[in-house]
Amino acid sequence: MNGLMLLIISVVVLVLAYLLYGRFLARSWGIDPSRKTPAQEFDDGMEYVSTSPAVVFGHEFASIAGAGPINGPIIAAMFGWVPVLLWLLFGSVFFGAVHDFAALYTSVKNKGKSIGYVIELYVGKTGKRLFLIFVWLFSILIAASFADIVAGTFAGLDTQGGQARTNASVASTSCLFIVAALGLGFFIRKRKASDLASGIIAVDLLIGCIVLGIFFPLFLPKSIWLYLVFGYIFTASVVPVWAMGQPRNYLNSFLLVAMILAAFIGVVFTNPEISIPAFTGFEVNGNYLFPALFITIACGAISGFHSLVATGAASKQINNERYMLPISYGAMLLETLVAVLALIAVGSLAIGGVFPQGTPPVIFATAVSAFLHQLGLPIQISYTVVSLAVSSFVLTTLDTVARLGRLAFQELFSPDGDAEPSKKRGLLARIATSKAASSLFTLLPAYLLAIMGYQNIWALFGAANQLLAALTLIACTLFFKKSGRRYLMLIVPTAIMLAVTYSSLVLIIKNKLGFLFSGNFNVAVDGLQLSIAALLLILGIMVAFSCTIKLLKKPPAAMGTAGQS
Repeated sequence: MNGLMLLIISVVVLVLAYLLYGRFLARSWGIDPSRKTPAQEFDDGMEYVSTSPAVVFGHEFASIAGAGPINGPIIAAMFGWVPVLLWLLFGSVFFGAVHDFAALYTSVKNKGKSIGYVIELYVGKTGKRLFLIFVWLFSILIAASFADIVAGTFAGLDTQGGQARTNASVASTSCLFIVAALGLGFFIRKRKASDLASGIIAVDLLIGCIVLGIFFPLFLPKSIWLYLVFGYIFTASVVPVWAMGQPRNYLNSFLLVAMILAAFIGVVFTNPEISIPAFTGFEVNGNYLFPALFITIACGAISGFHSLVATGAASKQINNERYMLPISYGAMLLETLVAVLALIAVGSLAIGGVFPQGTPPVIFATAVSAFLHQLGLPIQISYTVVSLAVSSFVLTTLDTVARLGRLAFQELFSPDGDAEPSKKRGLLARIATSKAASSLFTLLPAYLLAIMGYQNIWALFGAANQLLAALTLIACTLFFKKSGRRYLMLIVPTAIMLAVTYSSLVLIIKNKLGFLFSGNFNVAVDGLQLSIAALLLILGIMVAFSCTIKLLKKPPAAMGTAGQS
């Protein structure tokens, strides 16, 4: 199999999926372009901000497309390119994109509220609290995993003091992005800039930051960058979304789209050969195809994190319901294209079936820069730009998840369901629900986990991610049924993802207990993972059970207004 054929098949499937199945879902569930969206109804200048669809799409895509669509397919390629491709295409069309669309749709129809609010509406406050605890723990895992990846990407000095100029250039450019994003955010907000003007300025800023970053690299060790990354995402989580998170993601989206186009053009014109087996077996290096494939490949197929972005950010920014389909279903399919390109990248670098060495981001950057080099672009420049784009994926996800984790923590300690502190609450409750304290309570444990390295928590992150997707689908199914909408298309993805995630968590727990009984148990690493895995499994079962019981009950004679929106 060659890369061009694999790419053509993927593009055809994804385009047809959007035109046929995506539009079918929109017709089935009902879209009302004349209805006010939560962003218009509750515009507060902080979380609810009516925004151009181009900016919201850029924010959504840049937030969901973190390291997942690159890491997952490259790691899962050990099973062969056929199972990876099948899960990417089938999973994204019928699982992931449906999940993203349903989550955004449910939130928009419920005042821009979170999935936890929907669970509270139909299950009760206990179910909501259990779900919020799950989301908070999951946010900690994401922040820890991705912060370690970003710090490693930025590290311009190794442990021996050697310099890595590409990493240092990526780091300085990313820092310049933050400054540029602040200026862009105020320009868009205060000047009410058009999409065209904002786009032109964004591209100019992007080019300027890249040029300056290449010529003025920052040489700092990974440990320092880890501090700085957490300092940045703490700040991003407490300032208004329009000031930093939204414009930075919008700015990065141009870089990410440029990277996708570069990789796409590179594959089209170089037509690389896929030099890994089509299928290697159901068991590889102690990993079984089920559930490992479906846990390893999250972003690109289905990812619970996407529901947090959709309900915590996009639903509070979208200014017309007709944009829900492209912003959710469309962004998911575009992310799948990134995952397919990652699969082609690892296949092109393999020699005689032997996989290339290095981390997935390095493998991806090496392959894409090699494609572009064959087209005449200098290898160092192309590698730097691609590495920058990959790090931008991850850092964008980080500042989004820091905000989402903070909101989940605030909501957890807010009896009235309001994430903002109220003077009517006691002192401890006001402290817990303040932006600074809730961000600190989320990011401090994430920092402690990040010190262990993302490799030690990636499997746990993957299982939690997919379990969140299953729980979100259950909550959406509950809302759809209670409000008289079609929900059968959600049943199969829900059941399969529950089976996948419960199996994975049970295997993780069994593996850690095996270490304990054999005397190879590391309390700091294995003990923490065992505790989190057991807690996630218990929380997941309790939330799923509560929602399922309500789902099987007959609908009440009269419905609440939230379900009729």
